[in-house]
Amino acid sequence: MGKSYNIAVMPGDGTGPEVTVEAVKVLKAVADKFDFKVNLTDYDFGGERYKRTGEILPDSGVEAFRQHDAILLGAIGHPDVKPGILEKGILLKARFALDQYINLRPVKLFPGVETPLKDKGPEHIDYVVVRENTGGIYTGTGGISMKGTPHEVAVQSMVYNRFQVERCLRYAFEYARKYGKKSRGKGQENTLGLVGKTNVLTYVFDLWERAFHEIGAADYADIRRDYYHVDATCMWMVKSPEWFDVLVTSNMFGDIITDLGAITQGGMGIAAGGNINPEGVSMFEPIGGSAPKYTGQGVINPLAAICAAGMMLQILGEDDAANTIEQAVMHVTGTKLKSLAAGRMGYTTSQVGDLVADHAVNG
Repeated sequence: MGKSYNIAVMPGDGTGPEVTVEAVKVLKAVADKFDFKVNLTDYDFGGERYKRTGEILPDSGVEAFRQHDAILLGAIGHPDVKPGILEKGILLKARFALDQYINLRPVKLFPGVETPLKDKGPEHIDYVVVRENTGGIYTGTGGISMKGTPHEVAVQSMVYNRFQVERCLRYAFEYARKYGKKSRGKGQENTLGLVGKTNVLTYVFDLWERAFHEIGAADYADIRRDYYHVDATCMWMVKSPEWFDVLVTSNMFGDIITDLGAITQGGMGIAAGGNINPEGVSMFEPIGGSAPKYTGQGVINPLAAICAAGMMLQILGEDDAANTIEQAVMHVTGTKLKSLAAGRMGYTTSQVGDLVADHAVNG
């Protein structure tokens, strides 16, 4: 037996437990095939626990997560809990406490999946967004004065320091070097594109741009460097997504462009993401949310959760197993499913998991 990985499994709310079961099914299948072991520990943090105990994610839960190699998350969001309570109390708390300073979002169109982009196919939509995940405007620097009066003032500032910017850029350069299109035989150069707004946000993105070129010239001369304004990026993500290889950007811009990217790859039902601490514990999840109206019906699409498990293996260094999961998902979307939509796949949630696991093991 090869390596052993301790994985925290947090199924969460709504259909989260259903898709997580299928992700774990596939994870176990490829672990057996590639001779490594996954030790799984379940955690019930989510809406039902909050309703029952009033507890969201205690400090003891964060400390428990630190003892694992990675976290596999189903979904957070409960119809009986006010929006924001669970999301901030679990997802953001874990992200900041575990210093998961990278949000990694592949944008990849699989065979057989419909895209709203005319005349675009899998050969055109295949790139990755590296989003800085713990700094910028979302950290809450600012405040409100004279609230409720005609003179009310609201300020929320985009704040970055060189340390935050540089560690994000270095991760993106390393990712482009290892997983860029040239490294996968799909392009002439491994390219990293910085997405910013240097013509308006002249302080923050002056820092980003200078660091980008200084680091690139000194340590990553083999990586081509491009720069794109964020508004132009949105336009070209629709018109010519094949231009992109690896993109790196700030927290807010990354949040926006990754949702645009997700719809071009077929929607949230196929999009997976990782909250990464390269030196610590990372968390992987399907992007689509808890979809509570489908809970317990066995009709929800589990592919994004399965892809999240594949991302987790890639980050843990099990590249062969991760690639096998991706190829199995591509086989299922390309030859089996009628649709990615809940209830229209032509198979149950569990059957889709079986299809992926079977192809991953047997080809």
